[in-house]
Amino acid sequence: MFKKFSSNGQPKFALSWNWPAFLYISFLWFLYRKMYLHAFVYAVGPMVSTYLTGDFSAGIVWSVMAGATANYLYFWHCREHIGEIKKAGRMNVAAQETALKESGGVQPYVIWVGVFFYIIFLATLTKMVQEGPPDVEQSPGRPARQAVLQSQA
Repeated sequence: MFKKFSSNGQPKFALSWNWPAFLYISFLWFLYRKMYLHAFVYAVGPMVSTYLTGDFSAGIVWSVMAGATANYLYFWHCREHIGEIKKAGRMNVAAQETALKESGGVQPYVIWVGVFFYIIFLATLTKMVQEGPPDVEQSPGRPARQAVLQSQA
């Protein structure tokens, strides 16, 4: 799978498709792969985008982005972790293998953590939809437009 992301030993971006990252809730896939920063971005990004635009299709855009880039992001994630373990240098082969096994793999328990956060996400999203998108004209620190117009009259 990772061969397309490397040319002459140098990393290069190549589009690929990851159905689980697209179809499932993207941040759960990233959590499962121990990619915690990406999981956070894909958990908060769709929620913020939906809130700011008031459009539920923003989540679809995030899913497409996850499906198109997940394999490449996972390639970089693996490459970094393997590089860190190999740099340690003072480890014998058995210790390196153990460190690689611990660093790699998946975390099944993280799915339950993700489900918990997804329930919070749905509750927050429901509340945001009920309140509607932010009113730019009545944002904090900026007087409402109607109040400004009345004061000028």
